[in-house]
Amino acid sequence: MKKVLSSVIALSMALFLAVGCAAGGSAPKDEDNGAANAADSASVEASLDQTGAGAETKTLRIIGTSDLHGKFLPWDYALNAEDTSGSVAQLSTALKEYRTDDTLLFDAGDTIQDNYSDIFVGEDDVHPMIQAINALKYDVWTVGNHEFNYGMDVVKKTIGDLECATLGGNVYDENGEPIADGYTIIEKNGIRVAVIGMVTPNITRWDSVNLADCMVTDPLEETRKIIDSIKGQYDVLVGVYHMGIDDEYDVPNSGVEDILKECPEFDVMLASHAHALVEGETINGTLVVMNTEMAKTFSVIDLTLEKNGDGYKVADKTSKSVETKDYEADPELVELLSKYDEQAKNDANSVIGKLVGDQLSPVNEIEEIPTAQIEDTALIDLINDVQLHYTGAKVSAAALFTAGANMYPGDIKKCDTALIYKYTNTLYKLHMTGAQLKKYMEWSAKYFNTFKPGDLTISFNPDVRAYNFDMFAGVNYEINISKEPGSRIENLTWPDGTPVRDDDEFDIAVNNYRASSHLLTPGEVYEEGEELPKLVEIDVKGDIGGVRELIGDYITNVKKGQIKPECDDNWKITGYEWDKDLREKAVTQLKNKEIEIPCSEDGRTPNVKAITEKDLK
Repeated sequence: MKKVLSSVIALSMALFLAVGCAAGGSAPKDEDNGAANAADSASVEASLDQTGAGAETKTLRIIGTSDLHGKFLPWDYALNAEDTSGSVAQLSTALKEYRTDDTLLFDAGDTIQDNYSDIFVGEDDVHPMIQAINALKYDVWTVGNHEFNYGMDVVKKTIGDLECATLGGNVYDENGEPIADGYTIIEKNGIRVAVIGMVTPNITRWDSVNLADCMVTDPLEETRKIIDSIKGQYDVLVGVYHMGIDDEYDVPNSGVEDILKECPEFDVMLASHAHALVEGETINGTLVVMNTEMAKTFSVIDLTLEKNGDGYKVADKTSKSVETKDYEADPELVELLSKYDEQAKNDANSVIGKLVGDQLSPVNEIEEIPTAQIEDTALIDLINDVQLHYTGAKVSAAALFTAGANMYPGDIKKCDTALIYKYTNTLYKLHMTGAQLKKYMEWSAKYFNTFKPGDLTISFNPDVRAYNFDMFAGVNYEINISKEPGSRIENLTWPDGTPVRDDDEFDIAVNNYRASSHLLTPGEVYEEGEELPKLVEIDVKGDIGGVRELIGDYITNVKKGQIKPECDDNWKITGYEWDKDLREKAVTQLKNKEIEIPCSEDGRTPNVKAITEKDLK
């Protein structure tokens, strides 16, 4: 009997694998395949004991998207150019190929921000991205962190305009009511699918003012409560979380790995937020997937379920990622959203001034290394000049958000301000001391890898995002990259040459993200218990808008519609020295693609390793 049973088990396992291959997916990676296979065998044997070799099976397909970031059509409104790398319209076409009668469609948020789509925020009309979500008939949508950028009224309107189940179970409004459900249960093809949705708790860092009257709770605690309360009510448990895999800022339970370690009941987890492609990996028995940004990819998860008493249990699961770049835009969706496309293009192309002379940032000597991050440029000086002008502060700090950001001689269009300042940040004024400034600057200077003998290029720390390298105006300073992080800022003086003293006090202009995430809360810059900078004013000149709108107003009204490149060269990088001939050889070989500069594993930080003398061909 045992021999016969073993044969049946082997046959059943082969059938399950065949189903996975037929679905075109790849089996998820697991740290312990042996343990997983043993568990699967035990599961199958238990199932056969109850139902026999002819157990009833069903299939369920889940398609997951996230971080669509305003890309409703294949057009980059900031660049004012076609961009077919991905869009919701292309996704719509692809879904017609991949959607089946037993398919559920989920999205994990960050929907209405970026790609110029913020011009539609606050209008009475339904945001075009939300219209697209409704047109594609999503089943579930979880709120993302960027939805909170515009205030709670916008969050509530977005949720109200959606025609699918909306989730966000760890955010409570000023009345103590959840802004959205924590879970929903959907029946599909006779299968009960429970879906839980949470957003990263770090929204309190980025949008603390917008969330001042709200309560953001621990997503693990909320998840555990929900799972315990719905026990026995579902066959499949899916997480749609606006969180990456790893914790951020060392905040416990801000990554799905922490959730899954404590909640092994999940069958599938759709992670997001980090814009990192995860085709399928297993964490504590749960299949985890993640997509990149702007509808460039979507996840296809295929589940095979077996009859198990009065319900079903997952017997096999596979996943794969699909790119949308090779799909044409769906003409029906293009037609539906055509008026918004026209509105965005007209707004983006309105002329607000003129740039005379040269471009704001010099041409990159090496394509992968933005000049605006290794030397002072008129580009960053313009942003800092704007922030200094409107706040009246003594010091300002700004970052390069986009590697290709620049402005060229000729007419300045409104979209050009979005190109040089990607995010919809507002302007804050803080009060700090010289000691606090030095600590802030040292934190920023961690962006660079320590220069080593034999290096022929300056490289960036793969663990630091480009938008976390701030460049400062109102002071003179040097960054010595031969020193270890924490000891790099040298010759820090005021413009008249006077050293910046620890007890000096002054105002500094920064954006709301930097203020809320790093300067007004302990964490990466200041330790718990340290005195923090003080908030002086939020949303400076908010009647005009955020930093991007202030740049436009500065060009049009302060500079009377005409600017020219102005760079005061108040900072520089020191501590590097290389052989000039070998350096030229390295530059040539990089241009000829004979050697390459790597980027970080998640693709979000460029130039993470220096080219060395040993790398030369």
